[in-house]
Amino acid sequence: MDVDMVNMFVLAGGTLVIPILAFFASFYMWPAVIIHVYHWYWRRRLGMQVDYLENRGYRFSYSHRGKPGPGRPSILLLHGFSANKDMWLPMAKFLPKHHHLVCVDMPGHEGTSRTDATDYSIEGQVARIRQFVEAVRLTKRPFHLVGTSMGGNVAGVYAARYPNDLCSLTLICPAGLPNDSLFAKRLRELEEEQKLSGSPEAQGIPLIPSTTEEMEDMLKLCSFIRFKIPQQILQGLVDVRLPNNDFYRELFMEVVGEKSRHSLKENMHLITAPTQVIWGKQDQVVCIQGASMLEEAVSGCQVDLLDNCGHSVVMERPRKTAQLIMDFINRLHNNSSGSNNSKKLS
Repeated sequence: MDVDMVNMFVLAGGTLVIPILAFFASFYMWPAVIIHVYHWYWRRRLGMQVDYLENRGYRFSYSHRGKPGPGRPSILLLHGFSANKDMWLPMAKFLPKHHHLVCVDMPGHEGTSRTDATDYSIEGQVARIRQFVEAVRLTKRPFHLVGTSMGGNVAGVYAARYPNDLCSLTLICPAGLPNDSLFAKRLRELEEEQKLSGSPEAQGIPLIPSTTEEMEDMLKLCSFIRFKIPQQILQGLVDVRLPNNDFYRELFMEVVGEKSRHSLKENMHLITAPTQVIWGKQDQVVCIQGASMLEEAVSGCQVDLLDNCGHSVVMERPRKTAQLIMDFINRLHNNSSGSNNSKKLS
């Protein structure tokens, strides 16, 4: 359940950009605007173009770079809970510029249509992503699918449902598995408090902050690295999220509900694509034991565990994550090419 939070710090190293952002946020008193402008700047600098696609009355928002080419599969990236396509910018910086990248806003997030709970369950999200994949014609050749947290749950179930679409799969700290993390324990406490109070509304969810203090707590929960973030930037991050908090609560209750909570566990035995799992050893949101479950259930699964890294792998270790993904893709392609050459020689 990654969150769109500290792209600017990881992406630019934080040394010069943070003070500049803080100055302008303070001067203009529009910290949320500064956040949007910053993402716009880095999309342009990294060559990521934003487009919108209308299909059967539904709108998808996505960013993309490069074109499909021989020997290099397209890479589709699915973000986590309450994030958006821009969360991949830190990692895109370290991926080959010629490689075809597609980052889509998940259902209800950012520029993608917001409808109802039927689209927010994991199965509903898988159906919408399949709709997007067909509409942008990614199915012309097998592509590499990457998903993190909630997006990892969706990616894993997608791989089980549509095996012929994929050449390979990367799951980063995926949700949808039995979870005994610090975060999961806190959720169980909240459920008990909710039952005792008789309130039907989900309140106090650590991934849905409404104040700068709650935002700081969320960052500590999601990241092993401790970022020193100016108060103005924290306020900007809160301001960007506040209008969407009702949606986030509805979405959250759907993905942790009975239908979706263990979707990946229920489908992982059906995954046939070559699979890579990347996990931060200090993940407090989704228990790292999920990596062992996937390794046992998915034939030939490759597991990479990162030291001194929490749940927000893409934010905390963007260079390493990009390297691991590209090494995995290149190794598969080289093995495939070698196999084809052997067939030709024989």
